[in-house]
Amino acid sequence: MYHLIKTEGRARRGELVTPHGTVQTPAFMNVATCGAIKGAVSALDLKNLKCQVQLCNTYHLHLRPGDETVRKLGGLHRFTRWDGPILTDSGGFQVFSLAKLRNITEEGVTFASHIDGHRIFMGPEESMRIQSNLGSTIAMAFDECVENPAEYEYARASCDRTIRWLYRSKEEMDRLNSLPDTINRKQMLFGINQGSTYEDLRIDCMKKIRELNLDGYAIGGLAVGESAEDMYRIIEAVEPEMPKDRPRYLMGVGTPDNILESVARGVDLFDCVMPTRNARHGHVFTWEGRRNLFNAKYELDELPLDPGCDCPVCQNFSRAYLHHLFKSGEMLAMRLCVMHNIYFYNTLLERIRLSLDEGNFGQFSDQYKKELSQRI
Repeated sequence: MYHLIKTEGRARRGELVTPHGTVQTPAFMNVATCGAIKGAVSALDLKNLKCQVQLCNTYHLHLRPGDETVRKLGGLHRFTRWDGPILTDSGGFQVFSLAKLRNITEEGVTFASHIDGHRIFMGPEESMRIQSNLGSTIAMAFDECVENPAEYEYARASCDRTIRWLYRSKEEMDRLNSLPDTINRKQMLFGINQGSTYEDLRIDCMKKIRELNLDGYAIGGLAVGESAEDMYRIIEAVEPEMPKDRPRYLMGVGTPDNILESVARGVDLFDCVMPTRNARHGHVFTWEGRRNLFNAKYELDELPLDPGCDCPVCQNFSRAYLHHLFKSGEMLAMRLCVMHNIYFYNTLLERIRLSLDEGNFGQFSDQYKKELSQRI
């Protein structure tokens, strides 16, 4: 259940009530692909990093350790020891990312496993069953994400198929949630809006999927090759057609300025591997801009990563020490920087919420859009 608390322009301040806790929105969901944040960060660490939602990958967990195995172990919450909300994607993004290893039909998609090449079939019913076995809080409907730019006719056919798959996803989830031995019988379902960069396809898709009265709605198929301007244009086209009383989730986005721009356009939820992936390569986000810790200028720099940050890393370690760890190939470098970037992103969303509470989001956004994206 979603409660809209207040608005500022199109920007929304709300709460998403789930079976595993209430999420204050706008919110960033931290990506734990295989049930863990890459960079040696556990569910217990996330509690101290202001994380509200953990996002796990259906396709990868289906391959290893297997969703049946996770089910036998009590579901993702018991398995990972994260007791807050968990969102699982549908596996549909792998339709895009494994383009050379898959075949799409009306029934679903046949993949070649990226691990050992064995054939895997996944359609709406299979995706829902896997996510039910994982016991996540929120399951995503099975969809096809197309590469941008896409030809109009292919994008239209793909969009229509995604809508048909959504109906099948909902029917199967309703069945699974009615079974007595289902791990999470209150599992929520989000539908996904597709249509490439074509406004008419996006609007038509949104009008059709909102009829299903789902728990939430996502805008998928963006941040996959189009410009930021095209992404914002599509959000602006779709947003008026999205139910006001349901959460809006922009999948796979993004940079701090992407988030600020998208909140201003009415988005509530975000996820992206950027903060953790960048951290593992020595790139950290700060309130002054982005730092590359491999730069020689940090060799004797005793300041914290960000003087304006109170995360556990900035309270205890210097830029010089982290520079040294990276140059020495120490795993601790990745762990500490991942922790900092997660904390930074969650604090950014926390400050966005505070600015909405106080009615000054516009000023906050104008101040930080350029500052946060600049390289130091």
